[in-house]
Amino acid sequence: MIRHYFLSVVRNFNRYRSSFVINLIGLSSGMACSLLIALWLRDEMAMDKFHENDSRLYQVMSNLETPEGILTLEATPGLLAKALAEEIPEVRSAVSVVPPSSFESKGVVSTLEARVKASGQVVSEDYFKLFSFPLIHGDRDNPFSTQTDVLISDELAKKLFSTTANAIGKTVEWDHDVLGGVYNVAGVFKQPGSHSTAQFDLLFNYELHFAKSSRSKLWGESDPNTYVLLTEQAKVETFQAKLRSFLKSKKEDTRTILFARKYSDKYLHGIFENGVPAGGRILYVRLFSIIALFILTIACINFMNLSTARASRRIKEVGIKKTVGATRVMLIWQYLGESVMMAFLSLFIGLILVLLFIPQFNQLTGKELTMDLSGDLVLLILSITIFTGVVAGSYPALYLSGFSPATVLKGKLNASVGELWIRRGLVVFQFALSVVLIVAVLVVYKQIDYVQSRSLGLDKDNIIYFKKEGKIGPGYEPFLLEVTSLSNVVNASYMWGDFTGGAYGTDGVQWEGMNDKIAFKFQQVGSDLIETFKMEVVAGRSFTRDLNTEATKVIFNEAAIENMGLNDPIGKKVKIWGAEREIIGVVKDFHFESLYEKVKPFFFVYEPFPDRILVRIKSGTQKESIGQIADLYKKHFNGLAFDYKFLDDDYKTMYALERRVANLSWYFAAIAILISCLGLFGLAAFTAERRTKEITIRKVLGSSEMDIILMLSRDFTVMVLASIIIATPISYYLVKTWLDTFEYKITLGPAFFLFSAVLTLLIAWLAVGLQIIKASKLRTVDALKLTE
Repeated sequence: MIRHYFLSVVRNFNRYRSSFVINLIGLSSGMACSLLIALWLRDEMAMDKFHENDSRLYQVMSNLETPEGILTLEATPGLLAKALAEEIPEVRSAVSVVPPSSFESKGVVSTLEARVKASGQVVSEDYFKLFSFPLIHGDRDNPFSTQTDVLISDELAKKLFSTTANAIGKTVEWDHDVLGGVYNVAGVFKQPGSHSTAQFDLLFNYELHFAKSSRSKLWGESDPNTYVLLTEQAKVETFQAKLRSFLKSKKEDTRTILFARKYSDKYLHGIFENGVPAGGRILYVRLFSIIALFILTIACINFMNLSTARASRRIKEVGIKKTVGATRVMLIWQYLGESVMMAFLSLFIGLILVLLFIPQFNQLTGKELTMDLSGDLVLLILSITIFTGVVAGSYPALYLSGFSPATVLKGKLNASVGELWIRRGLVVFQFALSVVLIVAVLVVYKQIDYVQSRSLGLDKDNIIYFKKEGKIGPGYEPFLLEVTSLSNVVNASYMWGDFTGGAYGTDGVQWEGMNDKIAFKFQQVGSDLIETFKMEVVAGRSFTRDLNTEATKVIFNEAAIENMGLNDPIGKKVKIWGAEREIIGVVKDFHFESLYEKVKPFFFVYEPFPDRILVRIKSGTQKESIGQIADLYKKHFNGLAFDYKFLDDDYKTMYALERRVANLSWYFAAIAILISCLGLFGLAAFTAERRTKEITIRKVLGSSEMDIILMLSRDFTVMVLASIIIATPISYYLVKTWLDTFEYKITLGPAFFLFSAVLTLLIAWLAVGLQIIKASKLRTVDALKLTE
């Protein structure tokens, strides 16, 4: 039977080469795109799923009630993990984790022979009972014997000791403001892989952190992250109900409610609004799943259209087979078999295309995807192939097998009105999808350009920054003085944290006439930071270098002063965290978060100990200036390598995911349109062939070539216009919904939709134009020969 289907496919190729090639190109292109998207989706869905206890592994999170709504935080009280394990029977084990992000910067791990920058994480003793990170050397059940034990990754062990085998028992020095000191290596774990959101080089004992941190001992403070492993019999709903009231039993006046989120949901479902999950990367997973389905559907529609359009050439075959005893079911299986065989041939070509283009696809996605052909991937590929073959061949199989022998043996087949409308409807559907994709790509590109070019209220260009990693040598002030003395350095300062979403939050501000608490964002900065960013001081002054006077001062932004209801704020006193401070300045509102967010009330306080240093250099002197700063850095930071970044790159990174999505969407939209046009090209060729006699008669009666062109292109133009009319409100709704996630966005004018409509029409005319012009130029003598 398979041999018969294969021979049938080969015969059809020889008999109808143009249709076969169009179908093959369309299906193979669609399958290649779908396979690339499937590889990306598979990688995204695999994040954090490798832990053996994934189904029972949860993170406990906090919903904090603020005047602006509910703020969702990962940080929880330091006492929480132990209390949950002891008091809630659904919890089998619980751990406290202080993630690398809490360290603000990397530290320096050193031995007598080597010094290496590394990121640390603090964990309690049951860490390896919850998380399946391989432990190469050490005790999973009791990883820390003392508070000064440390576990290091195999990669770090190789850098420090050239091997992992002899690392146990050796000492290393951790040079950092947090938990700095000498540690004994008690274990070596395998470096977390690319499918882990948690990335770290060292694991410190949480007991040491707990002993040194006063805030960890208070129920009213938030410090580490808390993770729990539920028992096999536990019901998540019961656990969630107990969590909601748990913190209240420890601190009656708390405004925080706890809840649990599955650990592996963190990567895809990372955004919360007013305490409720509101998306994240899962939105793009769904988007590309839909795009893959769209592209496959468009390719299948081409197959259906061309197969049914050319059904008249196979009616005698159907009639003869039915006459000799073939049933409709047998014919359906035959045509479905041919379609599936076609799908597998397309798969072969599609796999070649995937192997050719996967390096470029990896550059676009920022991943390292490979065709490893593991069991689940093979199953996925086979599923996509069989699905494509069955869907593409279903309508032609039902259509062809439905002819009656008496009708088909006469050699004539009159297309029904229903068949005609189905074929037209499929073409309209194809191009409607294409129009939606074009509008979406245009809007996304324009919005991303807008947010990256919009005035932020600060000048981010020509600023480099570098973190203070380890302990600075003679001090940061001498370093800053030497940096600012360089001829190409305009200004330099320092701060704690960063401006791209890294500002801290508090409602611990009080002032005269206060009616209600306000949620503020704040940054701890040094002198000259406002000048380095070229922010506009609309009232008062900036900070000076005098620590004795500036430690009791504060600078607000305009949004803060407006929300506080203060008139003439300069010189007025406020209390921040219980300590009185004087308002010395007001800066013009600036964007310290992405343009998804509205500018919030904000203040600066003076901080004498920096986390990162920022330097503004003259435009065009980057190479020379960075080399000079690197020399000073090595001098003051005990020879460490100089790792720096440009600040404007960080602002671009905030929208990197959207930019990647836009780039991918553009390519996939182009492929979808190409496949649609291939189908339109095939239909135009068939229509011109089928109407050859009509064209001949019209030319004999005096019709010009332009009359013929207009006649043949009218139907296709109407179908494309119909697709534009259908797609416009759908695309408007989709892109408006996406734009509404931004606080600051472009105006969604008619130009986007008009441009997309014109572009689609031009592409469609180009696809059918060659065939129609060729038909219109057919000589009457040649046409009559073809119709004999």
